[in-house]
Amino acid sequence: MLFPIGDDNSTRRTFPIVTLLLILANVIFFIAELALGESFIVQWSFVPQRFLANPIADFLTLFTSMFMHAGWLHIAGNMLYLWIFGDNVEDRFGHVKFLIFYLICGLAATFAQMAFNMHSDIPNLGASGLLLVCLAPIF
Repeated sequence: MLFPIGDDNSTRRTFPIVTLLLILANVIFFIAELALGESFIVQWSFVPQRFLANPIADFLTLFTSMFMHAGWLHIAGNMLYLWIFGDNVEDRFGHVKFLIFYLICGLAATFAQMAFNMHSDIPNLGASGLLLVCLAPIF
């Protein structure tokens, strides 16, 4: 298995502010998970069965779950990929389009997971699907 450690950003035209803010949001959510424990995770993770029972009440978890992680390796890997690939995508798309793209890919990954396990009551969290499916193939 290969792990990316960097890329050539010599042609970068913009500062990756959205990428840095997304990394910061992920880290803040992870610290909250560690500090507040399982009740925070259950409340703000996406749970397919709970969402399908009451989509309006559970709407925010479509987004909050994108910023949550299951452990140190999960967040470290995701933030590594976001740092390496996100800044390039942000540079190519622009700040606003990149943020919209990030959120749409996160929603797509969540709904794809739900489609395969609609009756699950297990919290679904993290942006691994978003990062691997949507960001990495662009480059």
